[in-house]
Amino acid sequence: MIQTPDSATGTDTTDDARFRADVREWLSENLNGRFRELRGLGGPGREHEAFDERLEWDRHLAAAGWTCLGWPKRYGGRAATLRQQVIFHEEYAKANAPSRVSHVGEELCGPTLLAFGTEEQKQRFLPGIRAVTELWCQGYSEPGAGSDLAAVTTTARRDGDEWVVNGQKIWTSLAHLADWCFALCRTEPGSRRHHGLSYLLIPMKQPGIEVRPIVQLTGTAEFNEVFFDNARTAADLVVGAPGDGWRVAMGTLTFERGISTVGQQIRFARELANLEAVARDNGALENPVIADRFDQAWVGLRVLRAHALRTLASAHADVDARTAAGQASVSKLLWANWHRGLGELAMDVLGAPGLIAMPGDLNEWQRLFLFSRADTIYGGSNEVQRNIISERVLGLPREAR
Repeated sequence: MIQTPDSATGTDTTDDARFRADVREWLSENLNGRFRELRGLGGPGREHEAFDERLEWDRHLAAAGWTCLGWPKRYGGRAATLRQQVIFHEEYAKANAPSRVSHVGEELCGPTLLAFGTEEQKQRFLPGIRAVTELWCQGYSEPGAGSDLAAVTTTARRDGDEWVVNGQKIWTSLAHLADWCFALCRTEPGSRRHHGLSYLLIPMKQPGIEVRPIVQLTGTAEFNEVFFDNARTAADLVVGAPGDGWRVAMGTLTFERGISTVGQQIRFARELANLEAVARDNGALENPVIADRFDQAWVGLRVLRAHALRTLASAHADVDARTAAGQASVSKLLWANWHRGLGELAMDVLGAPGLIAMPGDLNEWQRLFLFSRADTIYGGSNEVQRNIISERVLGLPREAR
């Protein structure tokens, strides 16, 4: 029987063991009552599930001090150690607590502001992220600049005390629900590639912004097109210096593949265990090829965990930028390919009945298969991750353009 990986049982210090017990006790007591039915809801491909109720849950977490754990205390965090942050994400996933609606703000925007933002920006935005009163989306990809992010053409022109933004972003997760967007825009006319880009914070609730949801293979719509037509934001809402947006954007991508991935692996393990139960019940596990693929998937989970913990440790050590970029790219390749493979395994376990579905009436395995096709694309496609590893880490010649 496949088991959810333990969290290095026996390695907790006394303080860490106490912290783990506190997290478990709080989750056990609070995932009840009006929140009981939220267990297991949400996540990629399922963001439509009980969104308002999950938002209420996130704010409940915030009120109890369980958001932004690693942030400095002066900004509302607990200054939790790396180990304690890992413990929280492990225990949260083990409790099958609902997927967080504030992930983009807490895990991407907040750490970026802490690393690159001005004190005024921190004071303005960090409280809303920590309390989950302002939701964020990420404005990176464009129709002509998806995998090749340096090709962005969305422009921002300085007009007195404001930036005027024009262009289009695409595949913007939860933009239809977001209050703010952090966007990579070209602020130097005539600039090319990584140069002349700026990282802007843009309010979403204004006349110059139109959001169009994109209906996915699953029938749901959590990705969006975002159109900027003379949208405006304050001149001081550029993170880092104007023209230094590429460096800041790369910092955000590093945070994206951070501590929360540990909890992701436990959710993957739960999916694998549940699928194994299906395979045992319908006899698919008796097929030696199917059984071998389950074994390979279990080994793959262990590899994911080992790499994630090593990468997290390196992030808090003095590693060069080239090594950090390589580790982040390997991490994305590992989990994306593993999860897509799980979707394919699910279809083989179900067999012919898995091919029968009515629009909008997918079972969990059909939804997993369809949505996991996107895992190797969003957040940096496989092709781009391999280029990063080959060019920046191994020093191989750049791909011909």
